[in-house]
Amino acid sequence: MRLKSIPFENHQLNLDIKEGDKPFVVVYCQGEAKLTYLPEHGETKVITHQGKVKRVKFDEGEEF
Repeated sequence: MRLKSIPFENHQLNLDIKEGDKPFVVVYCQGEAKLTYLPEHGETKVITHQGKVKRVKFDEGEEF
């Protein structure tokens, strides 16, 4: 699974961003936060339903 849970305390997220220059997104819903790195070529979609995150979809490709 690409999404990694992010532990947090006292309503504060603490992220260690030592991974370098890789772009990432943080998705938060109903008291749970998850982080995922973005693909080099592609799209990342956050799908919601009734105001809640249902899934994160990745559509990757590569230049020819």
